[in-house]
Amino acid sequence: MLELNKIYQAKQKIADFIVKTPLAYAPFLSELYKAEIYLKKENLQLTGAYKIRGAYNKIANLSQKQKSKGVIAASAGNHAQGVAISARKFGIKAIIVMPESTPLLKVSATKNLGAQVLLKGDNFDEAYAFAINYAKEQGLIFIHPFEDELVMAGQGTLMLEMLDDISDLDTIIVPVGGGGLISGIASAAKQINPHIKIIGVGAKGAPAMYESFHAKKALNSNSVRTIADGIAVRDVSSINLKIILESVDEFVLVDDEEIANAVLFLLERHKIIVEGAGAASVAALLHQKIKLTHRKKIAAILSGGNIDVQMLNIIIEKGLFKAHRKMQINVTLIDKPGALLNLTDSLKNANANIVKIDYDRFSTKLNYGDAMISITLETKGKEHQEEVRKILTQKSFDFYETL
Repeated sequence: MLELNKIYQAKQKIADFIVKTPLAYAPFLSELYKAEIYLKKENLQLTGAYKIRGAYNKIANLSQKQKSKGVIAASAGNHAQGVAISARKFGIKAIIVMPESTPLLKVSATKNLGAQVLLKGDNFDEAYAFAINYAKEQGLIFIHPFEDELVMAGQGTLMLEMLDDISDLDTIIVPVGGGGLISGIASAAKQINPHIKIIGVGAKGAPAMYESFHAKKALNSNSVRTIADGIAVRDVSSINLKIILESVDEFVLVDDEEIANAVLFLLERHKIIVEGAGAASVAALLHQKIKLTHRKKIAAILSGGNIDVQMLNIIIEKGLFKAHRKMQINVTLIDKPGALLNLTDSLKNANANIVKIDYDRFSTKLNYGDAMISITLETKGKEHQEEVRKILTQKSFDFYETL
């Protein structure tokens, strides 16, 4: 494990720059598990994610000669912003290599912090390979996002903060990609109180660390695909895996549907905006992937909040359809005056609000003299949608649902 003293040193080193984020009680999750569950809101960090802790600690510990060379990092976004803002603080050059699929929000935010951004590769690992070679060519100092003791120590300060707030926490749930965050947290926790249970949560679309944990050896993935881009790591670090095997008690996976549900849950119930990786810990709780028997005080890490607005919109819209709060129907009508009015009157009687309507009379699938009406409705749940279907059937409308 990482030496506890290094984590305490990191806490002192970053104290004047890093936000001490809230550890807030989560009433809905607590009721679900009949326990006290708290959310560590790293989405409220300076750059919207925990990564700034490790990045700042690493750069702060560089010699003046190293700083003068400039730094480079590979990142899907959060580590990038952490390195960029830390480099700016020390007045040194920063180059960030990002995968080409990185959300625009993270690219723009990194540039706004003064770093030069290079988009290379389809995923983190390809961006990482490019950055390593570029660092050698240009004589830059490479800041690894997780395979570095100073970076891990910075991330471990999260655990010290949480124990300062609630000294008797007994379970910590941590999103896992490359393993830097959980390595730092678990190292601190187990040396302070060996009885604290550490649970890692990975994305099903990026299962390398999960599979390596259970196989007890490094097993890389061929590819990764998940909405949790912050933990979409293909290749396993043997250094981080060693610490994880020593100090992590349990490891579970959540899929993209479960992650999306957690993002929407946190937005609706707790008024918190998080990215996919940041919601992974809550996804594991919501979908009961974790057994918390005899565990009374649990902290779930919300590792980041830098979600792309378009992705958030997709998650919200899909969530509304899955929750029976929206429905889309296609209705075939005789194309004559009053036909559409009869349909809308029926929907009015069903107390369903129309939010979108399209009228098509030219489709080759239609008989001459017919029109296809596509309508998106706001509804109040499963029973309300059944009432809409019942009324349309009673009125003899020819309809079918598309979503």
